[in-house]
Amino acid sequence: MKHPFLGVLVALIVSACSTQPQSSRNMDRYPDDFARVLEAHGGLVQWDAMKTLRFGIPKEGFEEVHTIDLHSRMDRVESPAYDIGFDGTSAWSKDKAEKYEGDPSFRHDLMFYFFAMPFVLADEGINYGETEPLEHEGKSYPGIKITFNNGVGASSEDVYFLYYEPSSYQMAWLGYRATFGKELKPGPPSIIKYDQWAAVEGVTLPASIAWQQVENGQILGDRNRVDFIGVTLADEARPADFYSKEWVETK
Repeated sequence: MKHPFLGVLVALIVSACSTQPQSSRNMDRYPDDFARVLEAHGGLVQWDAMKTLRFGIPKEGFEEVHTIDLHSRMDRVESPAYDIGFDGTSAWSKDKAEKYEGDPSFRHDLMFYFFAMPFVLADEGINYGETEPLEHEGKSYPGIKITFNNGVGASSEDVYFLYYEPSSYQMAWLGYRATFGKELKPGPPSIIKYDQWAAVEGVTLPASIAWQQVENGQILGDRNRVDFIGVTLADEARPADFYSKEWVETK
């Protein structure tokens, strides 16, 4: 005896499964500890299902708004004085109230990479290794050393260190030695504390991060804190023209 309802139910289940977020990444290439960090923040499947990230950084008297296409990594950073961005081919700057004096090549996605931790450390061309734990106030945070293949990122010489809570695997600190377009300086890594988080569309992203004052290898406290507001993730992409220098907002 046939059961029409059973057939409909199976079809619904198949349809639901086919529309669930999926990731094409090979998870076998990630070490177990880093894979567990990613899962603690919502997992790559959910992250990869998102196409557009938007967040604001409060500045003195205005808000700097960052919009990023998560798949192409095109981006646009908007402020009252000027906009900067990356159109998929080259970085650009657009003067508004004043002339932009910096180098957009190293500025347009700088805060995105600090904000989109730990997911950006799952990109292609990244290597994972061991490092000593970070010790702070009697607690030990296990770490993962991050290096880059030649030609990956703005500088392949950059080195990052991700430290996580040993019980939850949630990210707690980021150490880095990066050039930002300049010569890599000797000395200990800079340290950022990741201590405030928010859930957005099923993933856990920073609500605030704080660069630390470090002397003689000891973390002494916050040196500079950056807050993130108005964070949104969308599964739809914005038009490519939005990320071009020529784009003009229409009301």
